[in-house]
Amino acid sequence: MILQDKVAVIYGAAGAIGGAVARAFATEGASVVLTGRAKAPLEAAARDIVAAGGGAEVAEVDALDEQAVQAHLQSLVERRGRVDISFNAIGVSDKKIFGVPLIELDAERFSLPIAAYTRSYFITARLAARHMIRNKSGVIMTVTALPARSGTRLNGGYGSATAAKEALTRDLSAELAPHGIRVVNLRPHGLPETKTMRELFDIKGPLMGLNWEQFNGYLAGTTHPRRVMALREVADMAALMASDRASGMTGTTVNLTMGSLDD
Repeated sequence: MILQDKVAVIYGAAGAIGGAVARAFATEGASVVLTGRAKAPLEAAARDIVAAGGGAEVAEVDALDEQAVQAHLQSLVERRGRVDISFNAIGVSDKKIFGVPLIELDAERFSLPIAAYTRSYFITARLAARHMIRNKSGVIMTVTALPARSGTRLNGGYGSATAAKEALTRDLSAELAPHGIRVVNLRPHGLPETKTMRELFDIKGPLMGLNWEQFNGYLAGTTHPRRVMALREVADMAALMASDRASGMTGTTVNLTMGSLDD
């Protein structure tokens, strides 16, 4: 198992990507800490992991609250001795972001995803890094999406937010790599299994004149293999990138758009 005995904290673990990544990490031997704003969905995911033979615990942590993140990490390190992996998969409701042309969008709504996504990633990465530096090792990860690199319509500030996260990944790596810490970002595209993609369809599908099946076909049509990516594929790549087998990967974004974007 490629993550044997690693301690991994997943922020936004109640979401589809966060939950899938937690399961993949646990399958590869990591002891996972599932965090989020509400305990109930976290506990359900943790029970599944434990039933499958993995190690999991939950904690109610708002990843936008610096003091809450700091207190939780301090407690975790005191109990477990270290934190090896920090994975940020928090989400913001699509209903607050998408569907309005930029020229009709107010500044507050435009800034919402930029402020939330970058603040949370910065807080969780910075505070985890302070503990990782002591052990001269660690991996910090997050998730972005195709709009970080490709212009799309009716996305509000989401593209700007994801592009900012990718820039922060590079900057964090430049400062932390000398301390043995890697920083890697995953950029998937089109995950119909997630609640987020369904919310996006509910907003943009009618504007595009597409039903759910046609919308999935549209997403698939933008990729080289003409299919949408499975959530499991993202989670498996996250586990690989968090492992020592990816020791040469830092300061970069792993392109999981299956050809929708050229590097």
